[in-house]
Amino acid sequence: MSMTAAPDLADPGLYLNRELAQIEFNFRVLAQAEDASVPLLERLRYLCISCTNLDEFFEVRVAILKHHHAFGDVRPGPDGMSASDVLTRIRERTLALVKAQYDFFNDVLLPSLDAEGIRFVARDAWNAKQRSWLQGYFRNEILPVLSPLGLDPAHPFPRILNKSLNLAVVLKGKDAFGRDGNMALVRAPRSLPRIIRLPSEVAERPYDFVFLSSILHEFMEEMFPGMKVRGAYQFRVTRNSELFVDEEDVENLALALRDELNIRGYAKPVRLEITEQCPKPIARMLMQNFELSEQDIYRCGGPVNVSRITAIYDQVDRPDLKFPTFVQRVSKTVTEERSLFDAIRERDILLHHPFESFSTVLELLRQASTDPDVLAIKQTLYRVGNNSPIVDHLIEAARNGKDVTVVVELRARFDEEANLKLANRLQEVGVQVVYGVVGYKTHAKMLLVVRRERGALRRYVHLATGNYHQMTSRIYTDFGLMTAHPDIGEDAHQLFLQLSGLGTIVKLKRLLHSPFTLHTGIIARIQREIDHAEAGRPARIIAKINALNEEDVIELLYRASRAGVQIDLIVRGACTLRPGLPGISENIRVRSIVGRFLEHSRVYWFQNGDEPEIWCSSADWMERNLLRRVETCFPLLDPAIAHRVYDEALTNYLADNQQAWRLLPNGSYERIAPGEDMPHSAQQSLLAKICG
Repeated sequence: MSMTAAPDLADPGLYLNRELAQIEFNFRVLAQAEDASVPLLERLRYLCISCTNLDEFFEVRVAILKHHHAFGDVRPGPDGMSASDVLTRIRERTLALVKAQYDFFNDVLLPSLDAEGIRFVARDAWNAKQRSWLQGYFRNEILPVLSPLGLDPAHPFPRILNKSLNLAVVLKGKDAFGRDGNMALVRAPRSLPRIIRLPSEVAERPYDFVFLSSILHEFMEEMFPGMKVRGAYQFRVTRNSELFVDEEDVENLALALRDELNIRGYAKPVRLEITEQCPKPIARMLMQNFELSEQDIYRCGGPVNVSRITAIYDQVDRPDLKFPTFVQRVSKTVTEERSLFDAIRERDILLHHPFESFSTVLELLRQASTDPDVLAIKQTLYRVGNNSPIVDHLIEAARNGKDVTVVVELRARFDEEANLKLANRLQEVGVQVVYGVVGYKTHAKMLLVVRRERGALRRYVHLATGNYHQMTSRIYTDFGLMTAHPDIGEDAHQLFLQLSGLGTIVKLKRLLHSPFTLHTGIIARIQREIDHAEAGRPARIIAKINALNEEDVIELLYRASRAGVQIDLIVRGACTLRPGLPGISENIRVRSIVGRFLEHSRVYWFQNGDEPEIWCSSADWMERNLLRRVETCFPLLDPAIAHRVYDEALTNYLADNQQAWRLLPNGSYERIAPGEDMPHSAQQSLLAKICG
């Protein structure tokens, strides 16, 4: 096409807002809950996921925006919107999302659960036996751990923990000291379950549940003997959960983070949720105490902590209301009990989770921990989960005399405390623990085993798109590659040296890595496709990522589209590129897949004339991943593996017409329907193909 009168590709009108795009993702998650073809208890979980996602959005993204706005940072982002503008639009879309969540909860979910014998029993529906049992439960299990607080000059408004359940209570009468009652607060400790299942002797249905808030409401006067409760209103405050540590100005990052964690639960408030029935004077009192404005209040058409209903999922034994179970395929090498070192030496091994079991990775570590020929193990850990066998194997390796080095990312958001404990546990057995690089989160997923074979050293490497987390490996889609390729082994060795020591930028042979060569590597490969297109050769880019917002990459993708490069982007979450704009991005298509499993793998494919390249990575095409984190990107050199990933992760997902959404130029999404095509679900096809 003609490249005359080139538009300004930095025009703010060409960029969507990152925060608003993130909210739109939660609408797509909620749409899964609203989909009647999804099993009922899975619909419940999708509702809860949309709620917890929104919590984190306020704790992090809104908190950062409010911080910038408060300190006069009015610089607009690539989309041209100021922090104030974005906060206004966030409120508009959040109000719509919250209404949709509670409409679904009240009008669809509760009646549907009731029809299946699963009921949240409201106070006005308790029979005499249930009320008696619940009163006993309140007196024996709840009341002893409560500390109701009357509000007066001697009892000022207390500190309220982030996202905790609380009730503002309006009282009438005098207490034992003759004080006039007016207001009190009841804080529900985290130790109390938010959902209580009625025992069979008093339940009327197979599964009868009661909200903790209902019990507190019903027996509130027992907390204030001699006084009359005029009203009790739930509320919940969300606080800034970003940790602010000046890493260059602390002597010990672990100690500094521990201090920050101690106060995070009481950081600056950013959102107040209250019930719809809460009177304006009570709302105003809460708003003033939390130093929030009317714009920060969200009224809820039900329990303020509706996300806690996810607790019933594991309590309800109804397989017919859940996704069908599946058996992950276990590597043949593991089932044959062969040496994984022998198998990897013969050829690279690809693992596609959750369809293939994470047990192969665990087995590699287990064998390495006991193999007398293994000299050293090096690994990055970002999120590992509780009671991880990964950690057990690393400890066993250290006890067996291996040199074990682990890079623990202490700043993995919301896993900071767990990772501090993990670091301490590893250090106690002699593992060398490194906290990464000052100023850069280590998000790379690498495992390196050094083994002596026939008088020489050989390196075995596992590289992945996802974390070393056994639980998420069953619900996230990710790729892992095991290889003994000498160049990749040398590159992994150099990266670990860079993470644990001090030195200049390393030059790698095969891998790309942030914050050094990954961004420039992507830019160079997009430019290469532009060159092919301008020379009249076929040119195409396909990328499967979780998010896209890096300005340089987006601008070059626009240039590629104008040059005629065909571009397909599979972006699960927030995408700030506008596809389908005439003369700008008409050759770019963006789709999002939201299904049973969380799409987490990152795969980049470049046509490169007749020599296509395919890469897997830990990095999304985001500014933070490409420029402010330690990330890895690895090529798939085995043609069979490259073809398999291209087929399973790219063409398969581009054919999805069951769980796919199309991004429109205005930033909204529309669900893709099969039309005349055969229905195709990418995830279901992989379950059938790999798991049988």
